[in-house]
Amino acid sequence: MNHPLHATSVVDALAADLRSADYSTDGVTNLLGADANAAFSRGLWWSALRVTDRAGADDERLAILVRLFLLGAGESPERVAVAMPTVGVDALIDNGVVVRLDDGSLRAALDIRPHGDGVRDFLVVSDQDAAMHPGPVHHDHVLGIGGASVTLAHAVVRSPVGRALDVGTGSGIQALHLSGHCEQIVATDTNERALALAAATARLNGMRWDLRAGSLFEPVAGERFDLIVSNPPFVVGTGALDYLYRDSGMAGDALSQKLIEEVGDHLEPGGTAQIMANWMVRDGQDWRERVRGWLAGTGLHAWVVQREFADPISYVSLWTSDAGERPEDAARRGGSWLDWFADEGVAGVGMGMIMVRAPRRGEHRPPEQILEEITEADEGLTGPEVEAFFARRQYLYDTDDAVLLAAKLSTAPVVLEEQSLPGPDGWQVVGAAVRRPGGPGAVLGVDEVSRALLAGCRGEVPLGSLVELLAAHHGVDADALAEAAMPVVREAIGRGILYQAP
Repeated sequence: MNHPLHATSVVDALAADLRSADYSTDGVTNLLGADANAAFSRGLWWSALRVTDRAGADDERLAILVRLFLLGAGESPERVAVAMPTVGVDALIDNGVVVRLDDGSLRAALDIRPHGDGVRDFLVVSDQDAAMHPGPVHHDHVLGIGGASVTLAHAVVRSPVGRALDVGTGSGIQALHLSGHCEQIVATDTNERALALAAATARLNGMRWDLRAGSLFEPVAGERFDLIVSNPPFVVGTGALDYLYRDSGMAGDALSQKLIEEVGDHLEPGGTAQIMANWMVRDGQDWRERVRGWLAGTGLHAWVVQREFADPISYVSLWTSDAGERPEDAARRGGSWLDWFADEGVAGVGMGMIMVRAPRRGEHRPPEQILEEITEADEGLTGPEVEAFFARRQYLYDTDDAVLLAAKLSTAPVVLEEQSLPGPDGWQVVGAAVRRPGGPGAVLGVDEVSRALLAGCRGEVPLGSLVELLAAHHGVDADALAEAAMPVVREAIGRGILYQAP
């Protein structure tokens, strides 16, 4: 049986038709208008259907494409032929792009969606999600653009590199983003259908990737890469292999563990890996203990961020709701899942990202592994923040206290937040912290001395001189104050609150 879009000539013709109709992020946004587009992004489709119903002749082709691929509407063969005159209706049917319904109309069998990175505009090919058709998705269903894939794409370091690896590529979203800064891209998946759709995604966008079938690092045995990214089937479960996009066939969080334990063998010196992962949290256990165990012995520097924690019912509900199963089937599967969690003593599941960096060639720095919770919505991970995090840790290792005291440090744009309680003399400050807005984890508790020290760091006076001024003001020994202040200074540098002025 042929996979969808098996004929490259059809992919090329389809690309020409979509581009000539302005089927792009800007094109769709302009067609729908601000209000209908915002509603559509929230899952409300009727206003978008209303707009496309009323489209004029100049927008007819684009309106048909939006109705077909984004809104799940049926269209007559004649209208589909108008929208895609180059590829033709018969080729679309033969290549699994559309199917003919009993009433003779055509409905899209694939999701072909515009997607931009702020600079370039892409087309992504995937299967339609459960909301677009009745019944459960297929075993080899290929996910499109989702929350996890967008989160990872935002967080990936975009420094130019030679070789990159996308483990579990799915429809190829991460590979699309990698194409802007990587010379060679290898993308793997166990799902043959995913590889076929990823190949179509690549060709629609004029790209070429080295696509390989296989699990985890098996297809790249003995190879190393400058950058590895992965949004794998990390769902914590019983080990059943119901849906390839979410289930690995490994019980619990074994897939995430195996990825972390093996990724270092495939990183070039100084290389980076960024992996979406879920991990079990058992009763009475700190999640950090479990993930730290995966990292032990790898020799990798790491930044692990838990963004969410879900109790068993919430977690199971999340993953049983997106497959389109009948309520009774979802209830039966969910019940078995919860029983397994109970037998394993699982209190919940942590969700986040594991970012590791291999030591540079000749580097002898002990591996530094920082695990923390960052849950605020405005503290999402970005590529520049991830790169800056690892650079700051290297700077702190390379720079001793004497050098720091001689350095002219600057305080980043921060806000001071105070907590107060009412008392007999009015509001009494009981705690204070500085926060770098938008910086993930960029919060530091401060006392009277450290807040004064941060306020004085303007890149003009060496840190040691500021410490001496503060010591004189408070009537304390300067050396003792410096010794007490250095841990706070180092923590502030590590969180991007303080930096060395150029």
